[in-house]
Amino acid sequence: MKKILLLLAICGGTFTFAQSSLNDVLAAGLNDAERFTNSYLAPVTEAAIYSVSNGWYNSADAKPLAGFEISIVGNFTGFKNKEDKKAFVLDTADYENLQFVDGSTSKSVSSGLGDIEGVRVFVEDENGFFREEFELPSGLSAEGLNFVPSGYIQGSVGLVKGLEVKARFLPKINTDDVKLGLFGAGIQYDFTKLLPADKILPVAISAIIGYTNLNGEYDFTDTDIIDGENQRIDATFKTWNFAAAVSTRNIPIINFYGGLGYITGTSDIDVLGTYRVTSGPFQEEYVDPFSITNDASGVTANIGTKIKLGFFRINVDYNIAEFSTLTAAVSFGFR
Repeated sequence: MKKILLLLAICGGTFTFAQSSLNDVLAAGLNDAERFTNSYLAPVTEAAIYSVSNGWYNSADAKPLAGFEISIVGNFTGFKNKEDKKAFVLDTADYENLQFVDGSTSKSVSSGLGDIEGVRVFVEDENGFFREEFELPSGLSAEGLNFVPSGYIQGSVGLVKGLEVKARFLPKINTDDVKLGLFGAGIQYDFTKLLPADKILPVAISAIIGYTNLNGEYDFTDTDIIDGENQRIDATFKTWNFAAAVSTRNIPIINFYGGLGYITGTSDIDVLGTYRVTSGPFQEEYVDPFSITNDASGVTANIGTKIKLGFFRINVDYNIAEFSTLTAAVSFGFR
C-alpha cells in the first residue's frame, strides 16, 4: 500500500494521494497539469518553508569560547485551522481540458494539505469519442494529519566574545521511493557581551541569521493512465531566518527566551522523467514536463523555555506566523 508519498520528499513528512496520483493529471494535457500541480502544492511548500526555517536558537546568551551544544530538533508546523490553505477553487474556465464529472464549472478541491476526497474529473476530445475519468488527489488532512514535520541535528559553538556559529544537517535518507537531505548554517551575535557588566545583566540580546537547504526526491509509481520511466519529483528548498532574540540568563535550571524574526524562502520543484499518457484523448509522451517555483515570507514571533540539568538540556518554543510551528529539542552541551 503506497501511503507514504510526496511530502516526505518535499519537507520530511508523511503524505497520501488517497486513491489517485498527482501524475494522473497529465492526462488533461501539459498546461492543465502544470496549473493544477502548482495550485495543489503551493500551500505544502509554504508550510515546509516555515517548518525548516525554525529552531535556530534556544537562548540569546551566546556561548563562550569553545562552549558547544549538540541538539536533536523537531519542528511541527500546524495547519488544522488553515481552511484557506487546505483547499483551492478549481474553475474549469481556467483549464483547457479538465471538467468535473458532476457537471460543476467551479468548486473547491483539496490542496496537498486538505481532506476533500472523491472529486472526479474527466477529459475528452471535441467529438466526445475518447474520454478519461480520474479522481483528484486529496491531502494530509484526509489521513488525519494536521501538521508538517521537519527534523535535523544541530550544533553550536562559541567563538570570540559574543559570537556563536551554528550548523544543521539531516543524514541522507535513501529508500526505494524517497531521497532526502538537509543542511544549513547560521550565526548568532550577543550584543550584551559588549557591555562591561554583561555577566551580571539579567537578560541577553542577540541577532541571529540562519540558512537552510532541503533537497528531496520522490519516485512516482506507475498508474493505469500514465506509463513511463524514471518518474520523480525533485524538490529543493532554500530558506533564510533573520531574528532578534532576548532571553533570561544566569538562572541555574530554567530560562526563558523569545524573539521577533522574518522568514523568507523559495521552493523549486521539478517534475522529471518520461510520462506516457496511455488512455484518453491526449495520448502523448512528456519528458521532464515542467518545473514549479514558489516563494513564501513573513514576520514571526516566538516564546519558549529551556531547562538545563548539567550537560543535558530540553527546550520547547512556539513560533507564531502564517504557519505557526512548535519546536522541541533535546541537547547536550558544555559552556
